[in-house]
Amino acid sequence: MLVLMRAIWKGAVSFGLVNVPVRLYSATENHDVQFRQVHREDGGRIRYKRICSIDGEEVSYDDIAKGYETEDGQMVVLTDEDFADLPARTSKEISVEKFVPADQIDPMLLDKSYYLEPDKTAIKPYVLLREALEAENRMAIVTVSIRTRMTMAVLRVRDGVIVMQTMLWPDEIRSPDFAFVGDTDAAEASTQEMAMAKMLIDQLAGDYDPDDYEDDYAAAVQALVRAKVEGGEVAEVAQPAEESGEVVDLLAALARSVERAKAARGEAGDEEPAPTTGATKGAAKKTAAKKTTTKKAAAKKSTATKSTTKKSTAKKAPTKKAS
Repeated sequence: MLVLMRAIWKGAVSFGLVNVPVRLYSATENHDVQFRQVHREDGGRIRYKRICSIDGEEVSYDDIAKGYETEDGQMVVLTDEDFADLPARTSKEISVEKFVPADQIDPMLLDKSYYLEPDKTAIKPYVLLREALEAENRMAIVTVSIRTRMTMAVLRVRDGVIVMQTMLWPDEIRSPDFAFVGDTDAAEASTQEMAMAKMLIDQLAGDYDPDDYEDDYAAAVQALVRAKVEGGEVAEVAQPAEESGEVVDLLAALARSVERAKAARGEAGDEEPAPTTGATKGAAKKTAAKKTTTKKAAAKKSTATKSTTKKSTAKKAPTKKAS
């Protein structure tokens, strides 16, 4: 299965003096049904423009910055220079901090899951770590830097593969503030009610089998779509115009970048003639030059003819006899 996936990160697991080169793969993928917002009449995709709430103008990507809104509603604009000064880590190391009993890790703390695949030269230390974790029923608490930000994670074993699961920070877990839950006197169950509840649990007791469950909503949606396709209920969506939001923004950004580059060199970007106009003017100049050359050539030819005529007349004059 791992062969068909693409590694998203390369590094090494380090514990003590042991170093295990590994590759990281996403262990999950979203199969949820995805819908598009479309125009009911013709099925055309609905697109959104980035509009400034103050001046109402459309904003291109190169003019968009990150902003942090304070509790009193003020906006702090952060630049690339600001982020460059923040602590960032680019280490390619999954550093084991300690090994803890597996039952001490609250599942609510676990976030994204990744498979760790060892390099061919690191299979032995990889298997050693895997077997030790399973034998001791422990998880490894690690620190890792993904996308320049350090985070906490755990290493555990699943189906013979070491899995890394990133963890939420403790202050990211909300505390349930339900006063009535703590009022045990008002909600205390009787002995008879407790016995019936235990009986119900026993009746429904069993082992978990993933094949017993399916996403019936996704299956129903796919069946509905297939029926509409087979029944010809498909909207022929026309190709979007060239001036759709994303393309316009990109072209505008490129055009502005060109103008800025010209301005930096002291060039006037708007004074250049259009190619067609330039070609027309060039052709006109060539035509005018050709006409001028023709006129000059004709004038020279005429002058040369007159000169030749005069010379011929001058030569013939002495041969004329007086009568």
